[in-house]
Amino acid sequence: MKDKERLRKEARARRQEMARVLPDYARFIASRYADRIDDLGFAPNTVVAGYWPFREEADPRPLMHALAAKGHPLGLPRIARSAAPLEFHRWIEGDPMRPNAFEIAEPLAGAEIVTPSILLVPMLAFDAAGYRLGYGGGYYDRTLTLLRAERKVIAIGIAYAGQEVSEVPRHDHDEPLDAIVTEKGFRRFHQT
Repeated sequence: MKDKERLRKEARARRQEMARVLPDYARFIASRYADRIDDLGFAPNTVVAGYWPFREEADPRPLMHALAAKGHPLGLPRIARSAAPLEFHRWIEGDPMRPNAFEIAEPLAGAEIVTPSILLVPMLAFDAAGYRLGYGGGYYDRTLTLLRAERKVIAIGIAYAGQEVSEVPRHDHDEPLDAIVTEKGFRRFHQT
């Protein structure tokens, strides 16, 4: 566990620098990669769950807006209970939000619950095998395990290329990404 904590600290510092150096990242990925996500074979009305960026996370909102313009309803995660899978609620620009216990903006509890087939996933780091390093709460791993048991679900990491590390320490419960979008391209890790 010490390895993950050390890696998280290093990854936060590296990501902070990437965010400073690449201020136009979000617009760049929106303009280049919305079509690549459509190429994964999902219908235009497939629900895409993004996330509200926290600190220096790569911002998925311009990509989410581009996907919404192509007919994809959007959802955002909400922590309903500690140590449980995330809930996703429909989100449209301008909908009211509130900060959760981690100070991350999330939809209100009364917003319509949706079940996404595509998840845009934040991270601290990722490796060439498609594993990501999160903050340690396990929310995305629990969520992906639950959703993937029911249907085809694609997890697409949104990151800076500089967040790639040689190997992310992992356990049996860690869920891999299917693809990643960085300023250097769209890369698939597994057959999607």
